[in-house]
Amino acid sequence: MKPLNPEPRASSRRALASLALSTLLASLGASVATVGLPTLAQALDASFQQVQWVVLAYLLAITTMIVSVGRLGDLIGRRKLLLAGIALFTFASALCGVAPSLWWLVAGRALQGLGAAVMMTLTLALVGETVAQDKTGSAMGLLAALSAVGTALGPSMGGLLISGFGWQALFLINLPLGLLTLWLAWHALPSPQPAQTAHSRFDIPGTLLLAAALAAYALAMTTGRGDFGWMNGALLLAALGTGGLFVRVQSRAVSPLIQVAMLRDRQLVSGLATSGLVATVMMATLLVGPFYLSIALQLPATWVGLVLTAGPCVAALAGVPSGRLTDRFGVTLIRRTGLGILVLGCLMLSVVTPDLGIGGYVASIVTTTLGYALFQTANNTAVMAEVAGNRRGVIAGLLNLSRNLGFFTGASVLGAIFAAASAMNGTGRATPEAVADGLHMTFGIAVLLMIVALVIAVRSRVPEPSPGHQDAACEK
Repeated sequence: MKPLNPEPRASSRRALASLALSTLLASLGASVATVGLPTLAQALDASFQQVQWVVLAYLLAITTMIVSVGRLGDLIGRRKLLLAGIALFTFASALCGVAPSLWWLVAGRALQGLGAAVMMTLTLALVGETVAQDKTGSAMGLLAALSAVGTALGPSMGGLLISGFGWQALFLINLPLGLLTLWLAWHALPSPQPAQTAHSRFDIPGTLLLAAALAAYALAMTTGRGDFGWMNGALLLAALGTGGLFVRVQSRAVSPLIQVAMLRDRQLVSGLATSGLVATVMMATLLVGPFYLSIALQLPATWVGLVLTAGPCVAALAGVPSGRLTDRFGVTLIRRTGLGILVLGCLMLSVVTPDLGIGGYVASIVTTTLGYALFQTANNTAVMAEVAGNRRGVIAGLLNLSRNLGFFTGASVLGAIFAAASAMNGTGRATPEAVADGLHMTFGIAVLLMIVALVIAVRSRVPEPSPGHQDAACEK
């Protein structure tokens, strides 16, 4: 393998720094607003149900457009589109900061989510153009760590910004961060020519159908707060019908958004399926944890918030080491190891009791999150390492989409299981014993889901990057 000389290596580091900052911004945009919902409801004279759209609009925009922006990046150039996405995110943040009404703010958040979709997707896709193939795991680990940092930092930063400068600061803080990221990306990212034939074009009908199907599914999973009613059923049927129509249109399209033949790739499907299953379980930790800590362990709100930071902190600290382990021992071993640790962590959560106190819960969450960090880095590397250059954007979009759909599914399905098992029935009131039973039931099911994910990973062995690919990447 030919060594990189100092100048390309420094350029690669600057480019990776711009990708890491983009990931941090997108993650921070999702988490920083949640802590401000009570303040926004009061300041904008809105109900809690209405103000939830500040978060939901952001997530829906990401979910519905994340595959389409990946395909668009493959067509027009990923660097060009990422710069546009960062600029859109920054501009939308300014719109949110000066919003005179709730629905103006919601519209700004939707635009912000579109920019975040570009940033989340194309940062993964551009890793292959900025680092050597044998360093892909380390780069993926850094991006995962920055995503976790954004998730962990958002609530605490949001609280400080609101108390010191008002709710507008939640969004205006993105202006200097966005401009710094844009400047760094402009100067550091490489400018490869898009590898597309002349007849390739963007699939507008496919984009609209996929967006409609994903929006219907996301709303079906979030409407009703865990109570599955006729509206949820109608939305789910709409999602299935529109999804079926999307597949039919893609099979006949000259330049499809998603090539149907890609879904016959067992390695790709394995990566997407396991990603969705793991995201489903990780969402359950975010939903169930506050109830267990506040009701079963009877901790004050300050302690609840402090204990809840344990998971994101572990993910942030484990991201880069997970990448290095992936580079050294290969994606197959680390992915399976991560899933095995996830099985253990979920098993610990399914039997932990209030008698074990904070220590018992934190040990279980640390184990679960460590498994997640190992799995996510190795799985992202496995899915993206051998992808052809003209497909990186759409594959990165599918990878992010699988995770988002898992989050929505976990919030709805496992959230409903916890509510039923703990006898809350939407009231938020339950005995400590009932909440502990709900925790055990929820993560008993999570153990089964993680075993399924592990079986899928074992039956679908991912090939390690070939030396030839590594040499080619190093010579770029």
